[in-house]
Amino acid sequence: MSGPAAENRGALGEDLSARFLTYKGYTVLARNFRTRQGEVDLIAEDADFLVFAEVKTRRRGSLVSGEEAVDVHKQRRFLAAAEAWLIAFPSNKQPRCDVICIDLKPDGALASLRHYRNAF
Repeated sequence: MSGPAAENRGALGEDLSARFLTYKGYTVLARNFRTRQGEVDLIAEDADFLVFAEVKTRRRGSLVSGEEAVDVHKQRRFLAAAEAWLIAFPSNKQPRCDVICIDLKPDGALASLRHYRNAF
């Protein structure tokens, strides 16, 4: 699905993911960092790591899972955007790429959240 409903679902997933990371002790530094090469949904610090997180939000029962949606093409674009962040904002922390997959119930409530650390 594309359009406003998908955009709202994506924003909801990013909100839930940011709250989840904050609850886990991360400090969220930025959201929706965009470059011509790609986008990073969330950038956060976790102890010695600078975490670049891709968030995929799906309705429960979607044909393509969040995990499947982070294909090689998406990973390349994501890594290019993460590299642009590191050039603009150098850090002594070790970079890490995480994926957060969220499934929503038909009413928009959270069904599940899966956090893959160092996903690629």
